[in-house]
Amino acid sequence: MVQWASKLYIGDRLLKKKDKTIASINNRRITYDVFCIALASHPGNLFDIMNANELLFPHYQKTEIKIVGLAKGRDEAISLVQDMIMEIYNNTGSFNVRDYFV
Repeated sequence: MVQWASKLYIGDRLLKKKDKTIASINNRRITYDVFCIALASHPGNLFDIMNANELLFPHYQKTEIKIVGLAKGRDEAISLVQDMIMEIYNNTGSFNVRDYFV
């Protein structure tokens, strides 16, 4: 089950298609080169970066996933995660991303 963060980070290359992309993900449609940044599924990690099409697999319908960012391409997703981590650290002085988005 996909949940969206109230403060969703969007990569520059996806800004114009943000609403259409979110609708495609919610309606379980195939997207091209869209990557989701989600809160980590493993407690030792900060984020998970996954191709949005992975959410089509049945496993993800049973798993709670909170998406906090969207990017066009893996490189932009990595860059967006770097920006997010720096913003979180500058605002809180820690790397506790889960508390930042709750």
